[in-house]
Amino acid sequence: QVRLQESGGGLVQVGDSLGLSCVASGRTTRNFVMGWFRQAPLKEREFVAAINWSGGRTEYADSVRGRFTISRENGENTVYLQMNNLKPEDTAIYYCAVGLFQAFTINQALIDAWGLGTQVTVSS
Repeated sequence: QVRLQESGGGLVQVGDSLGLSCVASGRTTRNFVMGWFRQAPLKEREFVAAINWSGGRTEYADSVRGRFTISRENGENTVYLQMNNLKPEDTAIYYCAVGLFQAFTINQALIDAWGLGTQVTVSS
């Protein structure tokens, strides 16, 4: 069983930056993908970004590409999400997750484990 712990959420202003981190523990295995989803009030949970084990492959949602950067130390069980130029529409609960890439980009029902989430609020 994999456990995920997010940290770094908070309240910021439009245009500010904020960083999130997530640590995986427990029965982690090599080659698993780590990433982020988010869920805004009254909206479905949506994919944000994902990164493979080595950090050599990343995927982003169109809505965050160019503003958010996902990173991971090679072989480490910690993933980071640097969020720049934040907008009010980025307000959501951000969830860390692990799985395969298709679980992030095609079918989140295939996600292996979820964190409890961390709130990000962007005030205008």
